[in-house]
Amino acid sequence: MGNQNRADIYPGLEVDIILKKDQRSGKLTRGIVEKLLTSSAFHSRGIKVRLEDGQVGRVAEIIEEDF
Repeated sequence: MGNQNRADIYPGLEVDIILKKDQRSGKLTRGIVEKLLTSSAFHSRGIKVRLEDGQVGRVAEIIEEDF
């Protein structure tokens, strides 16, 4: 699962995240990664990121990868 490995996530990537307030419902928020906030290479619940609009959450799914 690419959402758990820091190496798979980078600024400019389109992702769906789960905000802290939405953890129970599982509601996803889509946006573009501005900054990675998790410093470890792996996190079991997903890498924490800040989106360009300022929202912070854990990556649930990677939407688009640019190659």
